[in-house]
Amino acid sequence: MRTGMLALASGLLTLRFLPVLPPVGLLLLLPVLALMLLPFRTYPLAFFLFGFSWACASAHWALNDRLASGLDGQTRWVEGRVVGLPQNTQGVVRFELADSESRRTRLPGLMRLAWYDGPAVNSGERWRLAVKLKRPTGLLNPQGFDYDAWLLAQRIGATGSVKDGQLLRPAQGAWRDAVRQRLLAVDAQGRAGALAALVLGDGSGLSSEDWRVLQDTGTVHLLVISGQHIGLLAGMVYLLIAGLARYGLWPQTLPWLPWACGMAFAAALGYGLLAGFEVPVRRACVMIGLVLLWRLWFRHLGAWWPLLLALNTVLLLEPLASLQPGFWLSFAAVAVLIFTFGGRLGAWRWWQTWTRAQWLIAIGLCPLLTLLGLPISLSGPLTNLLAVPWISLMVLPPALLGTLLLPLPYVGEGLLWLAGGLLDVLFSGLAWVAGRLPAWVAPVIPLWVWGISTFGAFLLLLPKGLPMRLLGWPMLLLIVFPPLRTVPDGMAEIWQLDVGQGLAIVVRTRHHALLYDAGPRFGDFDLGERVVLPSLRKLGMHKLDVMLISHADADHAGGARSVSNGLPVAQVLSGDPEALPAELHAQACESGQRWEWDGVSFALWQWSEASESNQKSCVLQIEANGERLLLTGDIDARAEQALLETPLAVATDWLQAPHHGSHSSSSMAFLMALAPKAVLISRGHDNSFGHPHPQVLARYRRLGMQVYDSAEQGALRLRLGAFELPESLRQQPRFWRDPPSIK
Repeated sequence: MRTGMLALASGLLTLRFLPVLPPVGLLLLLPVLALMLLPFRTYPLAFFLFGFSWACASAHWALNDRLASGLDGQTRWVEGRVVGLPQNTQGVVRFELADSESRRTRLPGLMRLAWYDGPAVNSGERWRLAVKLKRPTGLLNPQGFDYDAWLLAQRIGATGSVKDGQLLRPAQGAWRDAVRQRLLAVDAQGRAGALAALVLGDGSGLSSEDWRVLQDTGTVHLLVISGQHIGLLAGMVYLLIAGLARYGLWPQTLPWLPWACGMAFAAALGYGLLAGFEVPVRRACVMIGLVLLWRLWFRHLGAWWPLLLALNTVLLLEPLASLQPGFWLSFAAVAVLIFTFGGRLGAWRWWQTWTRAQWLIAIGLCPLLTLLGLPISLSGPLTNLLAVPWISLMVLPPALLGTLLLPLPYVGEGLLWLAGGLLDVLFSGLAWVAGRLPAWVAPVIPLWVWGISTFGAFLLLLPKGLPMRLLGWPMLLLIVFPPLRTVPDGMAEIWQLDVGQGLAIVVRTRHHALLYDAGPRFGDFDLGERVVLPSLRKLGMHKLDVMLISHADADHAGGARSVSNGLPVAQVLSGDPEALPAELHAQACESGQRWEWDGVSFALWQWSEASESNQKSCVLQIEANGERLLLTGDIDARAEQALLETPLAVATDWLQAPHHGSHSSSSMAFLMALAPKAVLISRGHDNSFGHPHPQVLARYRRLGMQVYDSAEQGALRLRLGAFELPESLRQQPRFWRDPPSIK
């Protein structure tokens, strides 16, 4: 039976690695074939086919529920019911709309919407909204967060921005939102948002600084409800009833064991429902239920069997869960603990068990975190030694009890005030640690290096005394010191990052690195911190020789401060240095300035008669092995005309579209003089500025230029000097992504 369960899990998990989904006709035949194989010894294959066909069919249903391509960018009146917990940050209300209806138009069952400067929106309300609809898509960068996969895993078929709306019906049955409102209203010593995260799994009340601190210290799992919290509550209820029975305080007419098991599972299930029943919670509830069931039967239950049943249960209920990083981390952490503590001879003291658990989890999850592109906390094993019992034993009990007793005047508020104060003390300590030892982002490494490091982690998890165990350390450390791919002399590696409506271009030679613009920042939404800095680290860059900010507009310079705080920057240049933050110490761009790195030449130019920020853009020409790239910032047609009278007005192979393809730029005279083979456009999908302008696109096509658009293709990699076509990240086939298009 266990073999069959493993085969079923393998079939369900295979979905995550498919470039394309099998056709529906084949999926209809696979269950029939599986039924034919069941009576024979090939039943594991039958279980595999069952799992595979069910997972693929579920993915087909989710993809078919996406917004039709013809409706992308259209504004429609939509009616629907608000579900989940709406978020209100920086004047933007984000929420999910279910059961969506629109006249004469079929809409996805679930949409994620944003309402800028909108009114308060509560769960359970029914609204009539004017929504500009968008197909599910997100930014795509080297080893970055895959927003497309996350949207599909949540079965969100469309996103959109609300233009207007009318409340049709007040909230009904939204008890989780009501609890959250009560939590946010109490005096929790400034930590009401953290309490909402701990009790309800709602992290919208945490600031970006809070998230950074939690990530740097490896304690995110403590504020986002995990199986640890569920298991702790169930264990406390079980031990309470067992203790009452032992000392004769439990009613003798009630058998204590069934009641202890039943109440423990009810507590776990209740906390899970309160937390939204996410993947780690589902896993914990299933495992707790199985352990309690076996306890009732007075049988010994091995640790792997509940984990395997929990894995299959979670995937059968939601096969798309495997698209989420949290799914893999949740099950992998439990598997590491079972592997390292199960079947060992001799007993460890409690403090040895506790300290070793933290280090072993850190070692076991290190290869997985690298594969998923997630940061690795260097201080995590140490901070968790104190943070886990602090949250579990001191913060969680008063937080849950205070939430339960909120109807009682002063009692619930007092307990939550205490829990909030304890959380504030913890965050102060974590912030001190994070400021001295931030998380580390592993660079992109070859698959064979990752395989060796994973085997090294496996060796280190084995019991002491086994031969060759210590060889695991140098094998694991290959992640830290991998053989990185180098850029040949005379060539440059160019990355146009996908930063939405903004610009960030990375230039690498053999021994040097330059960043041209640092991505946008709008309010608390900083793409320099969220995209540019992690991408630089993923590409193996530990410093920047030059950060060139073309001009001071927020879509080009907004992320500069975050980049300079995260990496050493030797020199900052800009076309508008006075308008940049003083701590950047930016120097003025000087026309005619030239330099050479590793056989690659660079030249700067700025229009001396510029009168506004876009015209002040510092233009950079890069030449490698006779192949040229021109980075133009946001210059307009007048600045383009002035550039044509300079030495930079030569035949150019690659052109970064001036001002994102705006109608005010890319003049015909400029394009004809430079005669680029292709144009690189960096812009936001369906942005409000209308970039790129249709007339400009028509101009590019008329001159035979290929257009590479970040909104369509994600981040682009160009090997300047190799005279090759660029690589688009959307060229890597994934069944949940729309294929790229070259205009």
